[in-house]
Formats: sequence, C-alpha cells, structure tokens
Amino acid sequence: MVILFDQFNMPSDIFGVIFATEQQGIVAKLLINYLKENGSEIGRTEMSMFATQLHNGELVTTLSEGPYAGRKVKLSYNKRQFYDRIITPMKSMGLIEFDLYKKTYRLSDRFNKLMIRVGIQWLQELRKPALLLKKD
Repeated sequence: MVILFDQFNMPSDIFGVIFATEQQGIVAKLLINYLKENGSEIGRTEMSMFATQLHNGELVTTLSEGPYAGRKVKLSYNKRQFYDRIITPMKSMGLIEFDLYKKTYRLSDRFNKLMIRVGIQWLQELRKPALLLKKD
C-alpha cells in the first residue's frame, strides 16, 4: 500500500492519511475501537463475526466527523472487501498483526517504528553527496 499525503492538507486523523476513502477510514476506526474494547486482541471467530455484522449492515455507530457527525448510522461493508481493503493493508503496514500460533489479531506499534525508519532513510538520503551525472 502506498501512502500519499499533502503536507498542507493533512487529515485530522491517521485513518484519513492511510485509507483512500472516508468509508474505509470509518470502518478501520470502528475495527480499532472494537479491538481496544476487547483488550486489543481478538480471535479469528470474533473478527469473522465483526465482518459478518458489517456485511449484513447490523453495526450501528455514532459518527464523529463529516456531514453525519453526531448521528447514529448503520454501517454496511462487503465482507470480502473488508478483508482485502481494511485487514490486509492494516496487517502489511503494521497497524495490526496476526499471531499464527494463537490465531488472534492484535493491535501493534510496528507502524510507528516503520514510519520512524522511513524518516531515518530520508535523513540518510539528505546527507548523501550529490551524484555526478554525465551529460552527452
């Protein structure tokens, strides 16, 4: 996944930076809250139940941003797309991790460590001397 952002128009939360659409950000935020409510770790069964409720439009939440701020809404999101567009990118970026032995999903701080590493790589690039390019 590629994160593109405009330094002059940064979204107010991390989900706006990471996800392409507002709906993806809302669903990801809801998942993170669900994980936090369950001790920051859930099993595959709980994740599947969450995805099924989302797929069936049974999840009701109060939105905090956008045109529907403060209103209770039923969220609906395709189960397959939930795994493809929410879970898989969150795992690959280090926001959540899946423990193969315990078969659980849990919140992770790897994303922060990776972003620090990206910043260090940029600082290293800034310190490199200029390359001489031959002009023909």
